[in-house]
Parts: sequence; structure tokens; C-alpha cells
Amino acid sequence: RAMGKKKGREMARQRSVFIRGAIGNGVGEALASRIFDIMEKFALYGFNKSHSAAYAVLACQTAWLKAHHAAAFMAAVLSADMDHTDKVVELIHHCRHDLGLEVEAPDVNASDYGFNVSSAQSIRYGLGAIRGVGRAVLDALVAEREARGPFRDIVDFCRRMATHRLSRRVLEALIRSGAMDCLGTNRASLMAALPDAIRLSEQSALALASGQNDLFGLASRAPEGQAALPALPEWSERVRLAGERETLGRYHTGHPIHAYAGDLDHLTGGRIDSLTGMRPQAGSGNGARAAKSVKIAGLVHEVRRRGNRVTLTLDDDTARIEVTVFDELYQRRRDVIARDAILVVDGSLRFDDFLDDWRITAQEICDIDEARERNARRLVIDWPSAESGPQFIRALKETLQPYREGPCGVCVNYRGDEARARLALGREWRVRPARELIDRLNGLVGGNGVRVVYPRR
Repeated sequence: RAMGKKKGREMARQRSVFIRGAIGNGVGEALASRIFDIMEKFALYGFNKSHSAAYAVLACQTAWLKAHHAAAFMAAVLSADMDHTDKVVELIHHCRHDLGLEVEAPDVNASDYGFNVSSAQSIRYGLGAIRGVGRAVLDALVAEREARGPFRDIVDFCRRMATHRLSRRVLEALIRSGAMDCLGTNRASLMAALPDAIRLSEQSALALASGQNDLFGLASRAPEGQAALPALPEWSERVRLAGERETLGRYHTGHPIHAYAGDLDHLTGGRIDSLTGMRPQAGSGNGARAAKSVKIAGLVHEVRRRGNRVTLTLDDDTARIEVTVFDELYQRRRDVIARDAILVVDGSLRFDDFLDDWRITAQEICDIDEARERNARRLVIDWPSAESGPQFIRALKETLQPYREGPCGVCVNYRGDEARARLALGREWRVRPARELIDRLNGLVGGNGVRVVYPRR
């Protein structure tokens, strides 16, 4: 009964009963325990032989397709699970990291409703996987494109789709997902042009509905007004990725952890794929194999609570790993443990034979900005050559002021036409190297003109 109903606690109680009975029948305790382990594992999910045979046939067929036509196979699997965003995210991760397949961004001029094959090594994102956009609209979009050719720009798109009454919310979702990147210089410019594009499309729809004729009484046609596409700087990486996360359920053109690329070598012992790349040689028995101490960083993809422990799935864009956090640590650091947070984890890495995968048991957790503030030694800022002295110094003081009284020194690299110097600010200008400060300093000096220096190991 315990096996049939998958009652884990009842199975645990039956272990001692089974082992005592086996010993009474002359079976050794070690062998009895091993037999019960097999039954306990079978209780999680088990088939009779005929059921297993039927599944084996299907498994062989799909394995052949995946081995010889991976792009087509995975496009079909992604399309089948398109309504389950979390599943799509897992499958795309599998495509990229395990199968070497590229998953191209959604594109109103190239994508179908479902995922399709671009080449033997690439899959085009399905428009149906964009959150907040209905199937009827997308089917109409594909039909319009096939009938009259690709959309030229956002005004052309809105005008040709005007009869389908696309809401502004749908259009914004298409822009934030990257599906309209082919229609303009960048997403910020597309979003700024949207009000004019909608206005012109509404005028076109009204003209067609009223049967407007030209001066010679010829066939009705809509006015061909144009909207000037504003040339705006692209959104920051954080805004762009947040839009992709909201509409696609994942980051497509980057990963938030890339902003910390220069910090990871100093704050961690390596990327996840370097720690979990090799499966250890078979050992003696069940359970977890010998553990070793590690320090990793990753974005929290998922948080699951079960009993007195929490399981985190960490992703650093090279691989993923599950981290077990027991209740005492979770209660102490629950202020930083949340989905999409980037954490630094100290713990023990082990290979779990039962799960056939690597796992980490956390011993300490902190937010990556907290780790940077704790370990950074100095901020080095490049003086923009175009900025005059008084103007730059005044802006720099205003930027640093809210973050003073921290542990991190500040240096300014000056490179003029006739002189170069490194200016070390006094102790009273030591700062907390918070993410907001570094973002503001990069905005002040442009590009990546700020570097964080750590002590040598």
C-alpha cells in the first residue's frame, strides 16, 4: 500500500519491519537494506514489463530523432510545451548548453506561431511563447506577412495590423521581447515611436472604413503617413533584460551575472560548469559521495520549500546546480534569497548517486553586491577626456557623496594630451562599492570606465 500510494513516511516506517523479518529468515542486514532501497526507489515511480516495453519503443524513436535531427526534434518539443514558460526555459537551456543548438530571438518577420528550424544548428523562437500575446493576433500576423511580405518598420506593422486591433499592451510586449528588433534601430526608439505609429494606423483604419477616395474617385485607400523614428540610446542592459524576462520568462540577449564578470574570479572559486563538468567514477554504495568545499555565484532561477529545507536552482549562464539550504541558514538570510537574486554560496559540493547529479549544501549565503562590498579594495575611475576639470570633479563629488564612509578607496586615472596621473582620493572619500554607485559612475564617465580592484590571492 505504501508503494502504491507513494507514501514516503509509511515506507520509512516499514524499513525496520522488513529488515527484522529478513534477518529472521537468514538474510544479512546489508543485503536486506539494499533490497529495501531498491523497493523504495521503485515506489517513486515504477512500471510493469509491458508498460516499460511500450515506452522503450517510443524512447528509441525519439532518441534517434534527437540524435540525427536535433533542431527539428527540439523545435517540436518546444512548440508542444510552449504554454509552460518554465518548461520552455529548461528546454532552451538544454538546447544551448547540452546540444549546441542556437535559439534565435523571436522576430515578427521570421518567426511562426510555434518554434521552427532555421538551420541544422539553430531554432527560431516561436511568437506563441511571448507572454500576453494571443494566438488569433499571431496567426493574423503570420498570414499578413506571408500574403504581403515582410513588415518594413513599426508604422508599416501597425498600419497593416490595424484591422486586428492590436492593443498597446500587445505591441509593447512584442517590443520588449525583441520580436520587433528588425523594425527599428533599438527597442528604446521603437517604444518611443509607438504612440505615433498607433495614431497613424488608426487614421488608416478610419479612412478605409469610411471609403475615402482620392481626387479622381478611384478605389479607396488609406493615407500613407509616416512617423519619424526617434533616435534614442538603447535601454540599459538591466532594462532590456528585465523586458525579456517579463515577456519570455527568460533572459535571451544576455544574463544579469555578466555585469559581474570582472568580480567572479575574485569572489568565487570558478563557474558552475567547471565544478560539475565530470561525473565521478562509480563508488561504493548509495547516497552522496565525498564532498568538497566550493564557492560559487549564480542567479536564483527557482526556490522550492520542502519541510525544514529550501532548494535553490542557481544559474550562472554556464550551467545550473541545485543548492540545499537548511532552515536555520534560510531564516537568517531570507532577506536576500529570492528568485532572480544573484547570490554567492559557500558550501560543500557532492555527487548524489540517487539523483545522478551534483548538488551543493549551503553553509553561508550572501548577495553578490554584499560580497563585492565586503571584498573590494579600490575603485578605479577613468577621467573622461572630454570633461573639464571643475565640471567633472563637481559631478564626481555629487555621485560619491551618498556612498561615503565605506571600506573601499577611490582612484581617478587622468589621461590628458600632455599629462597622465593617478589621483588617489583621501580616506574621507572611501565608499561602499554598491551596484548603484558603480552604475552611476559608469553613467558619468561613459562605457565601462570603472573597475573594481580586489586584494591579490
